[in-house]
Amino acid sequence: MNDRFLKACRREPTDCVPVWFMRQAGRYMAEYRAIRAKHSILEVCKTPELAAQVTLQPIDRFALDAAIIFADILLPLEPMGLRLTFEEGEGPVIHNPVRTRADVEALKLIDGSELRYVADAIALARRGLNERVPLIGFAGAPFTLASYAIEGGSSRNYIETKGLMYGEPAVWHRLMGKLARVVTAYLKNQIKAGAQAVQLFDSWVGCLSPDDYREYVQPHVRLIFEGLKNEGVPLIHFGTGTATLLESMREAGGTVIGVDWRVPLDEARRRLGSGVAVQGNLDPVVLFAPVHEIERRVEMILKQAGDAPGFIFNLGHGILPNTPVEHVQAAVDLVHKLSAR
Repeated sequence: MNDRFLKACRREPTDCVPVWFMRQAGRYMAEYRAIRAKHSILEVCKTPELAAQVTLQPIDRFALDAAIIFADILLPLEPMGLRLTFEEGEGPVIHNPVRTRADVEALKLIDGSELRYVADAIALARRGLNERVPLIGFAGAPFTLASYAIEGGSSRNYIETKGLMYGEPAVWHRLMGKLARVVTAYLKNQIKAGAQAVQLFDSWVGCLSPDDYREYVQPHVRLIFEGLKNEGVPLIHFGTGTATLLESMREAGGTVIGVDWRVPLDEARRRLGSGVAVQGNLDPVVLFAPVHEIERRVEMILKQAGDAPGFIFNLGHGILPNTPVEHVQAAVDLVHKLSAR
């Protein structure tokens, strides 16, 4: 197996810097669009054969060093009792948002078996990969899941979320505690099914101040990582807009900390210290730039990351729709070429 990614997660030397991209299976690829022309996103997620096929598409196309299972961070909310749909032009919508203590109490505590289709997709993807590269599983972090559940969809100001957090902290912690238990069980099931690393996505947590993060979020994230620490796989902890939260995120847990493009890599590595690997952090919009500019940015990030083991090249968030496929190819090849040791 090409195990560069796993070695870097363990902070072991590699022959070059490993690279994979969040949302590397997605709308920028014609192969993916062909499947989505016939199936909704939930149909793809819930059909293991389709989810595994989509997971393999970027691995078949590019020299990436890891695959990530195709799923959606909101999948656990459905069996917990929330009605989820994906609306054209609007994204995910929760039709019965969580707003009260009674709503929180009504949420079911699931053990992950209700999401068996994700485990089945992981098993199929592992077979399809045939040990070419490792497979990453993932889940949404409690704050991001709670925000979707409370707001009912995407939000810019998180008024309902923060309103519950500040106004009824006991209810907030009850909700976060439930989500933490569900996420822990879900990720354990993914590892059991064959995921060789897992990533916790806290896509929205950057809207919080450091004090709010430590009070309202960190204890619940810590429970997840404590629950997974004996599973024997790398644990990636990623959030966007988290330049002010890096130290607190490291305290919460994870063997790899993912950072976005808003913090320089050298600063991130210095602040996080030598005890964790670091993943990041090219701005996804750079992939729309000319190849010479992509090369300049890749080289800059590699220079900032330095020569110490424990660095994984990634974007600061997911690949955007309409990203030129040839630019993704160029970025992958440049990372390997410029970091060859």
